[in-house]
Amino acid sequence: KANNSDLKTVALRPHLIWGPGDRHLAPRLIERAKAGRLRLVGSKDNKVDSCYIDNAVQAHLLAADCLQSVDSICAGKAYFISNDEPLTMTNLINKILAAAELPSVTKTLNANTAYYIGVIFECIYRLFNIKQEPLMTRFVARQLSTSHWFDLSAAKHDLAYQPAISIDEGMKRLKQSFET
Repeated sequence: KANNSDLKTVALRPHLIWGPGDRHLAPRLIERAKAGRLRLVGSKDNKVDSCYIDNAVQAHLLAADCLQSVDSICAGKAYFISNDEPLTMTNLINKILAAAELPSVTKTLNANTAYYIGVIFECIYRLFNIKQEPLMTRFVARQLSTSHWFDLSAAKHDLAYQPAISIDEGMKRLKQSFET
């Protein structure tokens, strides 16, 4: 709605950004794996998209360039951004763990059980005014147990977006970042 002739806007929606310097996805997985508290939630075959950090940056630069043009085909639009390589959540998590030289996670937790654990944790944290993030939330339970990958054809067409770094190459770079 903010897009107009005075201010061109574009919304990018990169999904599950990871890579060197990540302070969210990989560190949380690694911390929980090391503590023995990491579980696969729900079915092991739910597919998800993720986005290597350099590809997210590339999409932002392409969008900025597009907004500079007079006709600005991307202005006022939203685009999903990912590596365009959907993996099962199990595979994605275990690739990140392998990059950190940790064993694969095999323990599972039923999706409904995880959801209700999230409800309980959220209530306890709210009741006792705990400021940290709960170990499980309803949102996280749903995200971990639900397939979600996206059609990138609009970003490919309008922004000329093509992921430059594959998941496998990104995992090599992630591993290198852990070694330094």
